[in-house]
Amino acid sequence: MPPMLSSDATLSRRQRWLSVLAKAPADRLEALWRTLRATPSYTVLRRPEIGLVMLQGRISGSGAPFAAGEMTVTRAAVRLESGQMGVGYIGGRHPRQAEIVAAIDALGQLPEWQRQLEEQILTPLEQEAEARRRGRAAKAAATKVDFFTVAREAGT
Repeated sequence: MPPMLSSDATLSRRQRWLSVLAKAPADRLEALWRTLRATPSYTVLRRPEIGLVMLQGRISGSGAPFAAGEMTVTRAAVRLESGQMGVGYIGGRHPRQAEIVAAIDALGQLPEWQRQLEEQILTPLEQEAEARRRGRAAKAAATKVDFFTVAREAGT
């Protein structure tokens, strides 16, 4: 029987990993997955399935919830020979990506794999995501209008 999550730190790490993996570009995740050597074999418990989830929103973040729309997701679940189960949920239609996320989730539950996964997959994906975020922020900042300055100049 696989070990249960033993601490808040373990749960927090797993949540962070799943978040990073779910947001990673499918082709980049596949490339990083291929860099791992001799990964343990796994059994697919739930083959990748594509479906829809209803998204909820809240006005101002605190108002009553409302249906904001639907989003396509793909999910998968795997089990390692040693018993650890992993799940993968990703936005969009990428069955292979969901399976890889599930496999990494299962491997991440093995202490001997955590450091390698962190260094070879999670850290590069986090750095690339941060670079994309900074690029979007710089692009948005370039279009910023300072209305206080505009109003002051108009009055002169």
